[in-house]
Amino acid sequence: MLMDGWHNADPDMAFEATRVLDRLISAGHEAYWVGGCVRDELLGRSIQDMDLTTSAEPDEVVGLFDNVIPTGIQHGTVTVVSGSFPFEVTTFRTESDYEDHRRPQDVRFVKDVREDLRRRDFTMNAMALTRAGELVDPFGGEADIRKGLIRCVGEAEERFEEDALRMLRCVRFAAVFGFRIAPATWKALLRKRQLLRYIAMERVRTEMEKIMKGPDPLRGLELLRRSELLSFTKTATPWQRISAFSLGGLNDLPEEQRWGLLLLAGGFEPEQADVVLRDWTFSNAFRVRMLRLLEWERAVAAVSPSSADEAGLRREWISWLIRWGRETAADWLAVNGSLSLEYRLVAHTRGIVSMLEAKGRDWTDDTSIQQMKDLNITGNDLLGALNRRGGPWLGELMTRLLLAAACGDIANEKEQLIEEAKRVTEVEKA
Repeated sequence: MLMDGWHNADPDMAFEATRVLDRLISAGHEAYWVGGCVRDELLGRSIQDMDLTTSAEPDEVVGLFDNVIPTGIQHGTVTVVSGSFPFEVTTFRTESDYEDHRRPQDVRFVKDVREDLRRRDFTMNAMALTRAGELVDPFGGEADIRKGLIRCVGEAEERFEEDALRMLRCVRFAAVFGFRIAPATWKALLRKRQLLRYIAMERVRTEMEKIMKGPDPLRGLELLRRSELLSFTKTATPWQRISAFSLGGLNDLPEEQRWGLLLLAGGFEPEQADVVLRDWTFSNAFRVRMLRLLEWERAVAAVSPSSADEAGLRREWISWLIRWGRETAADWLAVNGSLSLEYRLVAHTRGIVSMLEAKGRDWTDDTSIQQMKDLNITGNDLLGALNRRGGPWLGELMTRLLLAAACGDIANEKEQLIEEAKRVTEVEKA
């Protein structure tokens, strides 16, 4: 089947994997490439890593290679490093007595590669490839790939009982590859979806991230909506309330801005999003980025129609730029460019948004003063000039000066900044 070699793998990686395979075979063991690398070669997709399966038991594998990491040795898996490439090498095995519908409690080593393939999730992942390029495909994985079909190996309900995460993987593969889900597999997924409550949110998040960064996250979200899978996770999510109508431009955005569109279209307030993102174990940096976007959106919604002329909106924009930064401005512009204006129910907000989208990028580019360090004055300068002791008033005054200089009301020069500070102080005393 693949006797003319690998076309979608890094040549150096394929060479090193072959060296590992040859070493196992020369020692009298069976050995095969297996799983995702075989599938991706048939799909014409770039191969990121190459896993191997063998009749050799873990201690025998360890004895054959100089650089071995016992990554999952109790379950038959070690990582062999050859050249600069790591390869997972797993002994043929069967599994039983799954703990919490995720991890097998009992692993038994076997000598037949077909028995090993029988324990895998989907037919397209249950194929092995010999050193000579011959496909070992006892469950029709190649045919399912040609049909564009996601189908469980054997009884779908049993596969999902063993590892409930497979249900999310099923949706992810369907979205990323553009495949259909076999009717029996889909029905089993619906019957077993409550088992997702056993799966750690980190793993749920990882599958969701892979869907969101894939070529067609809209398809993945639609499958999640139809299946209601995310309603059964440890932390239920409001993603599914979001109308596909408002997500039309999702596929055209970079990954993190896709999440921003999801949150914006869902009408999330920053406080609510903070809870959800923490529960879903997103990183602090990502969470802060999303919350700034939602704070910006809330500020837009709060703009009064009376100040919605171009000059007023420019001033608002610059104040937001000072508070939340250029990255947030870029995120908001990109996300709103993908969000239907009809989604905004208040008529005056549509007009405000239209002007901000038309002018915001230029206003950002024209704003050279954005942070305190950009001001040509320090807090100590002001304390000396005003002959006052420090306190909260100083930060408030510096912020006012920063906005005035950024908007062009005054020049960013020390003397003028001091004069403006004196004027503001006198007005407040009056």
